[in-house]
Amino acid sequence: MAAKIRKGDKVVVLTGRDKGRTGEVFEVRPDAGTALVRGINMVKRHQKQTQAQEGGIISKESPIQLSNIAFVGKDGKPTRVGFKILADGKKVRIAKSSGAEIDG
Repeated sequence: MAAKIRKGDKVVVLTGRDKGRTGEVFEVRPDAGTALVRGINMVKRHQKQTQAQEGGIISKESPIQLSNIAFVGKDGKPTRVGFKILADGKKVRIAKSSGAEIDG
């Protein structure tokens, strides 16, 4: 199945403590149905010191369910994502609200 939300997409959070905030997706985990969004759903983690990095309490992004985020279109409003097959057989994502192509 083609991914409706991909790495690099700008998304808005629909539910939870970060509701209404926007950010960029930097990792998608399709098998778990989650994504990591820069600056959203931050949690504190206690990290043990290693040779590579210092120990202490660090803040990092926690995965958020794909159903709780929505793609932000060119108009800045959240929209659902659909698919359309072009005449040359290429499959592209489209914004349901405006019908505009998202990729390519």
